[in-house]
Amino acid sequence: MTRKIRAAAAIALIGATALVASGCSAGSDAADDGGEVSMTFWHNSTTGPGKAYWASTVKAFEEKYPNVTIKTQAIQNEDLDGKLQTALNSGDAPDVFLQRGGGKMDAMIAAGQLMDISDSISADAKKSISAGTFAGYEKDGKTYAMPGAVLPEGIWYSKDLFEEAGIEGTPTTMDELNDAVSKLKAKDIDPVAVGAKDAWPAAHWYYNFALRECSQKTLESTAESLKFDNACWTKAGEQLEDFNATEPFNKGFLTTAAQQGAGSSAGLLANHKAAMELMGAWDPGVIASLTPDAKPLGDLGWFPFPTIEGGKGDPKSMMGGVDGNSCSAQAPKKACTDFLNFIVQKDNQEAYYKAFNAIPVNKDAQSVVDADYLKSALAAYQEAPFVSQYLDTLYGQNVGNALNTSVVDLLAGKGNAKDIVSSTNQAAAKG
Repeated sequence: MTRKIRAAAAIALIGATALVASGCSAGSDAADDGGEVSMTFWHNSTTGPGKAYWASTVKAFEEKYPNVTIKTQAIQNEDLDGKLQTALNSGDAPDVFLQRGGGKMDAMIAAGQLMDISDSISADAKKSISAGTFAGYEKDGKTYAMPGAVLPEGIWYSKDLFEEAGIEGTPTTMDELNDAVSKLKAKDIDPVAVGAKDAWPAAHWYYNFALRECSQKTLESTAESLKFDNACWTKAGEQLEDFNATEPFNKGFLTTAAQQGAGSSAGLLANHKAAMELMGAWDPGVIASLTPDAKPLGDLGWFPFPTIEGGKGDPKSMMGGVDGNSCSAQAPKKACTDFLNFIVQKDNQEAYYKAFNAIPVNKDAQSVVDADYLKSALAAYQEAPFVSQYLDTLYGQNVGNALNTSVVDLLAGKGNAKDIVSSTNQAAAKG
């Protein structure tokens, strides 16, 4: 599962266990009268236990509902949004697919591309999933997706490499993080892995600096106005400039992928080639798939993004997301919503954790979470006064793409903090 499974609201947010198209028009074989039903399901779990989980879950659903056949296709996360938007616009969308929420979801709602599932959510789902988590998929009193996993963000790190570098505890401030970077570099260890080739992982550093510099009110009001005029947006970029000047990132980070292969940013952490990675709580599962024995990293730890001095954001606020799935507007309603309700049942959510090493959204299933790093992330999430959706999701695809690209330009020495703001405002003005 990857941010991919970012992979991206007040957690009431979004996420990503996404899904990819098979080819026939959504709803073309739809029948809610007990007849035969064929649906398409797109997800982004392309390998390993995650792909196997969806195969077995779909099979179990088909056994319970023998009149329903689900055709699944897995798509690489970084390719998903573009292919999904093309399919939606062409009227050939999958029946079930990943929903990232925020401005991206709002655009789908405005285009009439999503099913309102409000009256089809089971009593069990309403009881086991918090109202706050559902809120990230609501608009004008209607619900447009079923949450699947809680994905708080923070910094994942190697305890062994921290010990080797003489780092005691985990950084809580930027001064302490900078000190940790210096100690790791002194031991010839790349401090931070980042997959800047895919843009969004690098942009997450800016998101988190913005979360510290900007107030909750500013982050939320900007989602309505799409005007990045508050000085905090430039200050966040300046924080990133200062951090980048310490040269904290892995060698060749601008051409490093996020989640594909041992040489990706997740792979560098998985193989002790770098000490840290900033990412959502899908990362442990990705890291586990890239270790030499394809098992969870034994020395993996987690800590929240450090605080900064003078920022207007609450120091305990977090970036985060919720993986979720939507039904397209043309999907067979009963079959599609039956599937959404099925995948969040307790036993399926427990299996989800075992497959993805990620926090299930069903509160009754969270007792199976036994990894200390996920327990820490979940505790911080539950205590957070505000959890913001990933900014490229919150502010929509056009603004998000401009934001991500301009952050990479800054890191590459081709732009600065003010350029991030101007590029983002230009994209917002174009609509």
